[in-house]
Amino acid sequence: MSSVFMGSVALRRAVSADAAAAADVWLRSFDAALPTVVRPRSDDDVRNHFRDVVVPLRETWVAEAEAADGIVGVMVLADGLLSQLYLDPDWRGRGIGDRFVALAKERSPQGLTLWTFQVNKPAHRFYERHGFVESERTDGSGNEEREPDVRYLWRP
Repeated sequence: MSSVFMGSVALRRAVSADAAAAADVWLRSFDAALPTVVRPRSDDDVRNHFRDVVVPLRETWVAEAEAADGIVGVMVLADGLLSQLYLDPDWRGRGIGDRFVALAKERSPQGLTLWTFQVNKPAHRFYERHGFVESERTDGSGNEEREPDVRYLWRP
């Protein structure tokens, strides 16, 4: 199994046993970063989706920290789409997101696209710092949350 080590945090491909912990990171991160965005799925729906779809069918990576005794971040890639990047709120600002983006670029050297909500200004700053450029804004009618969003592109 491939791992990328960063101090006491390793990035590695998720396995089925990671699904619940990865979903819990997603839930904590979403709730902390996006308190005004209404989630259309219950916590159990999110956990089931990670167990049945995200981990087994997508290129899912996790950040595993010794100090936390478990998963502190999750990233999902799909054919040049960075579809998920969520960190446990207590683990932000430690370079894990930077490492995930570097890994995503390495895995998708032809370029990446991603979507983030318009209200998530910290995410905009993060992705722009990593060379992503805004390419489109929508009214949110195309996403489950019905929340206005922004599409970003990265080209090498």
